[in-house]
Amino acid sequence: MELDPGPDFGQPSNRVQAPPPDAPAYRDRGTGLAVFGVAQIILGLLAALMIPFIALGAFMSRLAPGGSIRPGQFISGVATYAFIATVLIALGIGSLQMKRWARPITLVLSWYWLVMGALFTILLTAMLPATVRSALVQAQRNSHAGSPPEISTGVMAVVLTFIIVFVALFLIMVPVAFIIFYGRQDVAETLRRRDPVERWTDRTPLPILGASLIFALGAVYLLLVGFTAPLFPFFGRYLTGVAATLCFVVTAALDGYISLALFRLHSTGWWIATLTLPIRLASMALTYGRADLWQAYARMGVSHEQLRVLSSNPMLRGHVVLWWSLISIVLLFLYLLWLKRYFRTPLAPSAATVPAPIGQ
Repeated sequence: MELDPGPDFGQPSNRVQAPPPDAPAYRDRGTGLAVFGVAQIILGLLAALMIPFIALGAFMSRLAPGGSIRPGQFISGVATYAFIATVLIALGIGSLQMKRWARPITLVLSWYWLVMGALFTILLTAMLPATVRSALVQAQRNSHAGSPPEISTGVMAVVLTFIIVFVALFLIMVPVAFIIFYGRQDVAETLRRRDPVERWTDRTPLPILGASLIFALGAVYLLLVGFTAPLFPFFGRYLTGVAATLCFVVTAALDGYISLALFRLHSTGWWIATLTLPIRLASMALTYGRADLWQAYARMGVSHEQLRVLSSNPMLRGHVVLWWSLISIVLLFLYLLWLKRYFRTPLAPSAATVPAPIGQ
């Protein structure tokens, strides 16, 4: 046993004094949480502002040569922006109130926002010049008062660059800012101290929570599309009408179950997701490569004039948007494979770890 020799009078002490128990060992990020919360509320209000613009676009589409947009398209657009606005405003309020659940949900949605935004920016950079040229040619053909003045290549390059930079700023830089701030340990510690009550987001590791929320959002999206624009790719053909709606509902139910099972850390959810995603990929790839998209649109009631306008769009003519969705599912599948580490079956205790009987 070592005895404390006590203070050495007359000699400077080299002992490090422990900080008082009440002194915080972190930097409080309450101000930052308030600032980013206000930013989320502003983004939510901007998303809500898109709803009257969609209504205005639906009204103005009646004057267009292709006719008015279908009710399903209008409902889908309104519901999408209303959902985004609700989520952003709720997260902003949660950040202002220093709620623990605001941080993990914001991180998950910001990562999803960043990945999808980066893919969309790449797609836009590749396809926007061709789309603009096609739109100008279409405008010249539809002009009854002579050809409109041509836009110089330099002016078009400046305009396209401005559009791409603005899109990249909103779809890449904004989520990166949220990820950097909410990913700080000081932010997590601030929320733990400001909101000491355990929340539902604390029960699941953040990577698993992210996958669970992605499948939950996918289920909501599938239900929305199934009832507003039922067009389901099914192993080489496009299903429409009631058959497509039923397929969307079944797939949404499957995604809902996977989301709940992952959140509860059940390995069955991981296995079902991992086994069914390749089947979805095969079905989508076969359909995108073989089926006629325009015939499917015609069966849905799209007019001949609208089909002509859609077929002139390079992004739709080359199935670019559809293949983009296929790439997003591939990325989700790779992410699920990475999550396997969280669902490893614990090893049974070996005989060497079992305590021997007393006396042996």
